[in-house]
Formats: sequence, C-alpha cells, structure tokens
Amino acid sequence: MRIGLRILLGYFVIVALAGFLLLRVFVQEVKPGVRQAMEDTLADTANVLAELAADDLLAGRIADGRFAARIANLRQRDLGARIWDFDKDAVSYRITVTDAAGIVVFDSAGLDVGRDNSRWNDVYLTLRGRYGARSTRSDPDDDGSSVMYVAAPVRDGERIVGVLTVSKPNRTIEPFIQRSERIVRNWGLVLLGTALAIGLLAAWWLSRQLGGLQRYARAVTEGERAVPPRSAGEFRELGQALETMRDRLEGKQYVEQYVHGLTHELKSPLTAIRGAAELLERPLPEDDRARFAATVRDQAERLARTIDKLLALAAVEHRQRIEQPEPVDLPTLLDEVVQDAAMRAAEAGVRIESRVGGALPSLRGDRFLLRQMLGNLVDNAIDFSPAGGVVGLAAVGDGDRVRFEVDDRGPGLPDYAAGRVFERFYSLPRPRTGARSSGLGLGFVREVAALHGGGATLDNRPGGGAVAVVTLPAA
Repeated sequence: MRIGLRILLGYFVIVALAGFLLLRVFVQEVKPGVRQAMEDTLADTANVLAELAADDLLAGRIADGRFAARIANLRQRDLGARIWDFDKDAVSYRITVTDAAGIVVFDSAGLDVGRDNSRWNDVYLTLRGRYGARSTRSDPDDDGSSVMYVAAPVRDGERIVGVLTVSKPNRTIEPFIQRSERIVRNWGLVLLGTALAIGLLAAWWLSRQLGGLQRYARAVTEGERAVPPRSAGEFRELGQALETMRDRLEGKQYVEQYVHGLTHELKSPLTAIRGAAELLERPLPEDDRARFAATVRDQAERLARTIDKLLALAAVEHRQRIEQPEPVDLPTLLDEVVQDAAMRAAEAGVRIESRVGGALPSLRGDRFLLRQMLGNLVDNAIDFSPAGGVVGLAAVGDGDRVRFEVDDRGPGLPDYAAGRVFERFYSLPRPRTGARSSGLGLGFVREVAALHGGGATLDNRPGGGAVAVVTLPAA
C-alpha cells in the first residue's frame, strides 16, 4: 500500500472516529436536554396553576368551579402558533388535581376522576413535601407513548391539601428533538466531508512530494540526469540534501572512473614516447632520429587530444541540465559545422554535403555543445570515408522532433562493435591509417544528446557505410 493511501486512511479513521464519538455524544445530549427544558417549564406551570386552583379545592368546587371552567376554555383555544417551523394549534397539557389522600378530584381530560394516584411518584412525593415528577408510558409496549408528569402542592397556609399535576406527552417535543438531531447530524457530515477533503488534499500533496523525491532517487540510482523536484519546507531541504549527497558521491565515483580510464589510455602513448626518447639518447642516423622525433610529437598530440576530449566529456557528463537554453538556427549551425571540418575533409579528399529537410521545428539548447557534437560526428565520418567519398550532414524535421543525420560511404560498423561504439575509450581502427582515436567522441555525442533530452544511435547505412542519428525534442 502506498504511503499516501496509508496516511489518508489513518487520518480518515482518526477523524471519523472523533466525529462519530462527538456526534454520538452530542445527539445523545439533545433529547435529555430538551426534556429537561420541558420539565423545567412544567414545574413552573404546575406551581402557577396550583396557586390558581387552591381556592376552588378548599371550597370543594374544584370539579365545577371557575378553575375548571377556565381550564375547559383553555382546551378550546386555537393557539395558531408557529414554533421553529412547526405549527401548534392546541394546548397539549393535561391537568389533574388530587386531594390530600391522593384521590383524583379533577381531570381536564375527564378520564381518571376518583382514581387513587397516591402511589404515583408525582403525587406520593409531593404530598410528603418533596419535588414529585415521573415519566410513564401510556402503552407499556410503546416507548414513544411516554408522558411526563410534574406535580406541585396545593397549600392552605403551610398545610398541603392536594396535588396539582401537569402532564405532557413526550411525543409533542419529538419533532424538535428530531430537528435538532438532524441539524447536528447534517453538520457533522459536512464537517466529516470537509475533514476528508482536507485529508485527501494533504495526502495527495504529501504523496506527490514523496513521489517526486522517490523518482529523483531512482533516477540518480540508475545514473540518469535528474533534478530535485520542486518542493517546499522540509521536503525542499531534503531534496537539496539529496542533491548535495548525489553531487559528492558522483564526483568521487566520477574521478575514480576517469583516473582508471585515463591511466589505461595514457599507457600506450607514454610507452611509445619513453621508448622513442631512450632511442634518441643514442647516436642514430638522421632518418631514424627524425622518425623517432615524429613519434614523440604524434604521441604527445594524441595525449593532448585525449585530455582535451576527456575534459570536454567530463564537463558535459557532470551537467544535469542546460541552465540557459537559447534558440538555435539549424541551417546556420550546419554551415558552421561544415566550415569547421572543411580543412580536414580537404586533406582526406572527402566532400561534405549538407542539407535541411523540409520545415524544421524550433530548437532550443546549448549552441556550442550542439556544434561540438555534430563536429565530432563529421570528424568520425571523414576518418572512415575513402578518398573521394562523400560525408552527408542533414537536419530533418520529424514531427515535434529534430533529427540530425551524419553518414559516410566507408566500411560500415562491424557486428562485434555494434553495442560498444558509445563506450568511453572504445574506438575502431581508421581504414586509411589503422590508428585509433581517443574513444571519447561518440561518448560526448551521446551525453550532449541526453543533456538536450534526446538520444543518439550509430548503424550501418543501406548501400554501404554508416549513419549516425541524433534525435532531439523541439522547443
């Protein structure tokens, strides 16, 4: 499982659990809270009505006195109230009055007159001077049928002469409870969804940063050119640290590799120079002395060329990108390459033909490196071309890419060398002289092509000879 998904799942589980617990606790508090508020209101109402009913109860006319008449009128009243989007048309109170023995002497619903309520908590506790209240189901099998009863004492001075109970079905407040629960639940889901969206965004961002660093590390491991991903904060610092570590490790490995390769390549010319120098110390005929002196000069030039090309290749291989790419005019670039190689071509008796194929897309890059790259390919083609041969140099548009082609009419590429021509220090003997080059030119070509986001190949040409192709992406 990817780290971004693990982070998201962990975050979501924590947020979901916290939201669920918070929502559950809050919802569980809604119903008790509303019922507590209703009980508080019923307690006030019961005590007010107990004062109003005292005179009729003491006078023995509680069932048909003015109090009973007012309560009867109250039940006929059309309230026409709208409370929190709910209509209320009638009073939902039921009022009962018991005497000092707990016998019902008045019932606004006319159902329980004469019934002994002395064992119900509301009446039992109130007759003993305590706060009396209860909640009882009117249908034992229906939890929604519960009714809340709150009682208040009817007094004659300090003596309790009866109990007035106000009752109200709990289902009358159920719409308000459900509305509150629904609002809480909806907002909880909104908060949960918002938290999920934030978690997704955070996980995506974190996964993107880690993925960029992972791809960068993988590219570095595989020896590819790569730049640290664009990041912020700690990820940026981590990317810079990885880049610094890569530079130092690659620099150390690079020096080691080049020291080994350079040592191997310098042995042959140094041996030749040392042997010629030892012979020159002895008395020699003038012809031999001139020949050995020429050997020293040729090998010294070979050393110089090897070192120069090695330094050029090292400069290209060490670069990760082209810092300031510039537009490159391809026809002008080809003309400059031809002019640079004109003298060598004339000495070898080779003709260079250049052409531009059709409409070329625009190209941006390092003009100097591209010129050196094509120059190396043309030099190789001249070396392998027979006297009177032709070297072709072309730039051809290929969709959104530019393809450079350099071909010759020489012996072509041997099968055994097909997979090694781009290796550092690997070279083939020149047909005319049998000498080998430094073996760094094609490596330089490949590195310049890769630096521009392209690639290079060398294959046999149909009809004889070889053709080098460099393909670069257009701007």
